[in-house]
Amino acid sequence: MASNSLTIRDNRTGKEVELPIIEGSEGPGVVDISNFNKDFKLFTLDPGFRSTASCRSAITFIDGDAGVLLYRGYPIEQLAEQSSFLEVSHLLMYGELPSPNQCGHYRALVSNHTMVHEQLLNFYRGFRRDAHPMAITVGVVGALSSFYHDSLDINNPRHRDISAIRLVAKVPTIAALAYKYSVGQPFVYPQNKLGYVENFMHMLFAVPCEEYEVSPVRARALEQVMILHADHEQNASTSTVRLAGSSGANPFAAVSAGIGALWGPAHGGANEAVLKMLTQIGDVSRIPDYIRRAKDHDDPFRLMGFGHRVYKNYDPRARILRKAAYDVLRDAGREDDPLFKVALELERIALEDDYFIQKKLYPNVDFYSGLILSAMGIPTNMFTVMFAVSRTVGWISQWLEMMNEEDQSIGRPRQLYTGHARRDYVPMKDR
Repeated sequence: MASNSLTIRDNRTGKEVELPIIEGSEGPGVVDISNFNKDFKLFTLDPGFRSTASCRSAITFIDGDAGVLLYRGYPIEQLAEQSSFLEVSHLLMYGELPSPNQCGHYRALVSNHTMVHEQLLNFYRGFRRDAHPMAITVGVVGALSSFYHDSLDINNPRHRDISAIRLVAKVPTIAALAYKYSVGQPFVYPQNKLGYVENFMHMLFAVPCEEYEVSPVRARALEQVMILHADHEQNASTSTVRLAGSSGANPFAAVSAGIGALWGPAHGGANEAVLKMLTQIGDVSRIPDYIRRAKDHDDPFRLMGFGHRVYKNYDPRARILRKAAYDVLRDAGREDDPLFKVALELERIALEDDYFIQKKLYPNVDFYSGLILSAMGIPTNMFTVMFAVSRTVGWISQWLEMMNEEDQSIGRPRQLYTGHARRDYVPMKDR
């Protein structure tokens, strides 16, 4: 990678230092400030790390202005239309799309680890019946480390690899069990004769008293949802996984931490918020009033599913899910679904209205994913769990990449201290 430099002058001392500029293969370069404190006796302040690259990564690239998302260099549109989730998983974890032989081996490896230890099922029964599925998922994924002592040496590449496979294989099972427990239905075991997504759907929806046939249309739509959510660069939950992993925590604990970060409504709960908004609007005839309210700064109402912290263009994932939503609703016999009609009209207005265009409030991936999951029969309290299942492969890929770095060290952000200056203790009798 080509290098340049940026000269910084300290007006307090007159000292000048050249900071290296490192260029990546795509997107803006970075200024290397690793010696900034050594050179200037200062730290940098960047709340939310909006202008700070926390790591080097070769996994995912986003160009928010152009609406581009690449996994290992491949456009997300091509992967979502032509690839399978397991192929994408292999790509993210190992850097390349698998050959036919590699794909068969990877599928078999994942399939052989879909079951969870029978004693783990007792863990579920310790939760309240009304426990949120995300609360269960956070706990159970973290508990996996108590079952697999044979592969917890994070300095052993073989251990890292088998732990990664176990997570990709078992998280759908864990999520489905959390759902079954929350609705009071019997646990359904995985069936390795089914594909990865089909097996997940079977564990979610099958019951012992009757046969369940997986709809190919819904399976493909869910597969696309999962591919589109598999990774998204250094977002809050991915950064959490990396930060937890940098301490030497095992991958099950690190991914559990990521699931906890994803649970926040500002991160993984957005598609649930979209569905609630569409339900609140209720009918196309009421849209003008809500558009007026959205433009009113004094009105607390906000249109959910529009705009993105990264994308300042149409989210490339939203285009794909728009068609998938059509397909699923048609398959479910709900082509005239009023919420979908509201969504389409909102999208039309957002793409034509000067207010939305100027503020770059385009529909994002959450705008349609909630509709798809709802049409499939997945309740809203499971939406973020579904996100976690999809994102697990991204988290573990990022963790594997971090563990392979030669200069990897524990994360330690700095702060600007604004509390009391040094002061002496006052005895209680004198206070």
